[in-house]
Amino acid sequence: MSCPGVLQCGDYRLDLTQPVVMGVLNVTPDSFSDGGAYPDLQAVLDRGRQMVEQGAAIVDVGGESTRPGSLGVDVAEEKRRVLPVIEVLASELSVPISIDTRKPEVMREAIAVGASMVNDVVALRESGGLEVVARSKVAVCLMHMKGEPATMQQDPTYVDVVAEVREFLEARVAACRGVGIASDRLVIDPGFGFGKTLAHNLQLLDRLAGLRCADLPLLVGLSRKGMIGALTGRPAEGRLAGSLALATLAVARGASIIRAHDVAETVDAVRVAGAVCGNSKVGALHE
Repeated sequence: MSCPGVLQCGDYRLDLTQPVVMGVLNVTPDSFSDGGAYPDLQAVLDRGRQMVEQGAAIVDVGGESTRPGSLGVDVAEEKRRVLPVIEVLASELSVPISIDTRKPEVMREAIAVGASMVNDVVALRESGGLEVVARSKVAVCLMHMKGEPATMQQDPTYVDVVAEVREFLEARVAACRGVGIASDRLVIDPGFGFGKTLAHNLQLLDRLAGLRCADLPLLVGLSRKGMIGALTGRPAEGRLAGSLALATLAVARGASIIRAHDVAETVDAVRVAGAVCGNSKVGALHE
């Protein structure tokens, strides 16, 4: 299964002829897995640099938790958390820096200080979001979420989860194109764990290839998620093996970008899976 070739992220042209890893860098006290992991700005910056050394092709900076049950933060606090990190990393690193936010005001200022990608859990549905991205050169990931983080896991229901997620993503892609955002700047994400039960998540992963619309690249975020805990009984910090298994399955089903906390291990898994599945430009393997 072939991957789309290039994602235009501002001044970067990200090669997706082989699957790549997006490193998760949360600067929040309450994210489900790594909340509060970095006590100060220096620790955050060191982790961002380390992710690139470990092979991350994108670093995704987030300042507001969207875990189930979270209530969010105001614009000023989110900007206080993320803007200094993005500014330094964008000036130092040779990979795109992504801002993980749903707020157009945060998007605008993050882009101004160097973000090359917007990763939005509401797919630019907040008023002004489409316009902010359209006026820039950045890439955008459009994610499906049913409901709001505070309540999204309270009995989510679908008639056909794959068909409904695909229909939503197709509509958001059309909205982006309608304001002039080119296809080579678009990524889609089915939103595992965002308003989905374990059964829904498993169906989406099993039929991941069926979610592809307009041959746009698929981003998949499964790292350390609750579905792994439900299947294995392990807490977030013990879900590396499950995360790698899901990353491998996602690559086999056509995912171009794997969003992960454990960058070094995921880069290895994705590289091997991509080679086996024909998604990689890796040459002959030698013993």
